[in-house]
Amino acid sequence: MLSDTLSNELQRYAIGPRIKALRLRKKLGLVQLAGHTGLSPAMLSKIERGQMFPTLPTLLRIAMVFGVGLDHFFKADKEEPLIAVVRKEQRLKLPSPPGEKRPAFFFESLDYPAADRRMEAFYAEFPIGSPPSEPHQHGSAEFIYVLSGRLVVNVDGKETALDAGDAIYFDSSVPHSYRREGEGISSALVVISP
Repeated sequence: MLSDTLSNELQRYAIGPRIKALRLRKKLGLVQLAGHTGLSPAMLSKIERGQMFPTLPTLLRIAMVFGVGLDHFFKADKEEPLIAVVRKEQRLKLPSPPGEKRPAFFFESLDYPAADRRMEAFYAEFPIGSPPSEPHQHGSAEFIYVLSGRLVVNVDGKETALDAGDAIYFDSSVPHSYRREGEGISSALVVISP
């Protein structure tokens, strides 16, 4: 028995209506499709009405009759705009570097559910007493907007101090690092392009 969540997610793909559309386009009745697939007409009827979800082998048998791949049943009919929402309580706070007693900073991914993203966004927090981060390099560009406190960014040996409301964009393929400065914690929005 499928949970309501799984049933709702499977309903989004409209596998049954897609099978029915293929069957009607080929002008086949349920009995004829059953003869081609080795499945019962009753089972095919339940699948088409969304009362039953086919297993992958069953779906493959049906796909082969119509000369389509399995992807036919899972791709969107029209390209939907990508929308990914991350609620505050869903985010994980991860240390960088991992496993250190005193990490240089903590970060939370702000866009992890988005597949094939062209950028990555993070909330970063630099606690009091944190050491400077180790120089690192990645991707092609990085953008930092300081939300609170003071953050010093070192890009290829050149330091720039940023206060709340300041922003910096730089080539992240060169070595760069961060360090908190001042009395309180520093926090920033960090966006990188992979």
